[in-house]
Amino acid sequence: MAHYALLNELNIVTEVITGVDENELIEGVSPEVWYGNLREQKCVRTSYNTMKNQHTSGGTPFRGNYAAKGYFYDAQFDAFIPPQPFPSWKLDYPTFSWVPPVPYPGDMEEPYLWSETNKEWVLVSSFKTTE
Repeated sequence: MAHYALLNELNIVTEVITGVDENELIEGVSPEVWYGNLREQKCVRTSYNTMKNQHTSGGTPFRGNYAAKGYFYDAQFDAFIPPQPFPSWKLDYPTFSWVPPVPYPGDMEEPYLWSETNKEWVLVSSFKTTE
């Protein structure tokens, strides 16, 4: 069993499906070709065990992140990149994840939310709903 991401013409993931093992052929062609032809979209395999360019079981990471609907497939880096959560956050290419301009506070006792207006982390208890 393997997972496959279907991409639109802008390389945005429109759907992730579970399919046959990547080494199996379907009607004589690779699963990526077969599923892509079936959906009339580009199809790229993705790894359920990869997040932030790390394999969750210590194996070899594959394509940066497990794909999800709305992710971008960067063919140059052969990686899936999640949508940018805030305009001020920058993409960290080694991990293919978005990083805020200010690190998350080390205090894990209290939950924080990002304030894009102030470019800072704010305690949930004091966060205004107008953000």
